[in-house]
Amino acid sequence: MPKAEGRVFKLESEDAINTALLETIHFDNTVGEVIKCETNEFSAVCPFSGLPDIGRVVVEYIPNDKIVELKSLKYYFTSFRNVGIYQEKATQRIFEDLFHLLNPKWMKITVVYNTRGGIDVTTTVERGERNR
Repeated sequence: MPKAEGRVFKLESEDAINTALLETIHFDNTVGEVIKCETNEFSAVCPFSGLPDIGRVVVEYIPNDKIVELKSLKYYFTSFRNVGIYQEKATQRIFEDLFHLLNPKWMKITVVYNTRGGIDVTTTVERGERNR
């Protein structure tokens, strides 16, 4: 458990990230449409400091035959709230969960974290071919 100024914070493990919340909607992508979803309300907890990591998540993908239902995506993101996970791992986890759920032709996840300690961090994971 991390300690900060004499305080101990209990963090949840990655097991608290609830992929069962995610739902899909059937979608015939006949024109190669790119879907882009964004939220400025993503938060998790740095397992080193116990401080919140807050950021903007951008999900971009070219669906095959399904898209993510947006309310379920919001609930999924909320399940990260008390999880102790490093910024880089959080981006990987979001990517892996959504790629597995949607099996898109192309996907890119970008998380732009709020400045902490004077350092800006942006993490990106991408797979597939954008021009399909």
